[in-house]
Amino acid sequence: MPKSLVPLHGRPLVQYALDAVHQVEEIVSIVVVGPAYALDAMRDLVTNARLGKVTAVVSGGADRQASVARGLEALPATADLVLVHDGARPCATPALVRAVAAAAATSGAATAAVPVEETVKRGQDGWVASTLDRSHLYRIQTPQAFRRTLLEQAHRDAARVGFHGTDDAVLVERLGHPVRLVAGEPANLKVTVPEDLAVAEALLRPAGAPAAIARVGLGFDVHRFAEGRPLILGGVEIPWPRGLAGWSDADVVVHAIMDALLGAASCGDIGQHFPPGDPAYARADSLGLLGRVRDLLATRGWRAAHIDVVVMVEAPRLAPHMPAMRALIAGVLGLDEDAVNLKATTLEGMGALGREEGIAAQAVATLASLSGGQSV
Repeated sequence: MPKSLVPLHGRPLVQYALDAVHQVEEIVSIVVVGPAYALDAMRDLVTNARLGKVTAVVSGGADRQASVARGLEALPATADLVLVHDGARPCATPALVRAVAAAAATSGAATAAVPVEETVKRGQDGWVASTLDRSHLYRIQTPQAFRRTLLEQAHRDAARVGFHGTDDAVLVERLGHPVRLVAGEPANLKVTVPEDLAVAEALLRPAGAPAAIARVGLGFDVHRFAEGRPLILGGVEIPWPRGLAGWSDADVVVHAIMDALLGAASCGDIGQHFPPGDPAYARADSLGLLGRVRDLLATRGWRAAHIDVVVMVEAPRLAPHMPAMRALIAGVLGLDEDAVNLKATTLEGMGALGREEGIAAQAVATLASLSGGQSV
């Protein structure tokens, strides 16, 4: 999932940035630039959020600079002032957008910036080389704004000599044009690591919303034994004369986990998403399907936090295979192994399972809010 689409309080991260820009009356056209594989999701976001000022959604380039250049190409010809904002900065306010645009309208180039408040030292080989005078140092933010002709010239010149800058302001600086500093906002952080996402979640938490959110789901699956099939449980092939009958690999352990995850997220059940009889899932690897459930949950703002499974089986004995099963399941779900618990029990010879006619599994899955710490 691209960072810009990671959910934050049920909305994609980039939507917050788009909303702030969309509210500024002076802005008449917005171009969204994103990775090629996410453009359909970006277009759906624009439609669902009713962002009528968005006139194009285009694929980005190999780096930030190339992506901005592609965005410039997609702007309407009538645009004479261009504002560049990072979709990973969800906390910028419309007031900051207006201030930067106004400064660029008079000076030609402007950027949001906040003074460096900490002591800054230059290091060399693991040692302090010198202490810098922080009174003239700033941390640069977006939005940044420029006269269109100036920014286009700066990009052409940088491309000609192969220069790659970390922002658009440095490209303009290379031309010798001054860039106005506009007072930024301390809360206008850029989401780069998971800890940043947790801070953004706190800053943007709706009034009265809880700081931590969790859900619990229950899953169950059962399959008969069948001749001529491998026995797959928890993604592990277990040496046994008979396997389990089913359209996929009939992994009851993983199927129960999938059902529990889907239930916790109110997303139906596995039969709804992977219907038996569909050729696409014939002999399907259930761990692969579990990965698809994980991705589906992420689009709803959830991640697995803990899994507990009980397997009901007379034979074979599963204890020797439990560590490998836990490791595979944890790997797919992005969990530590101690967040996946597996146990097995017999039916004391009672019923169909006790007569060794099949295997059943029951799972409980706990979900946590994705904005509470998922990697991006």
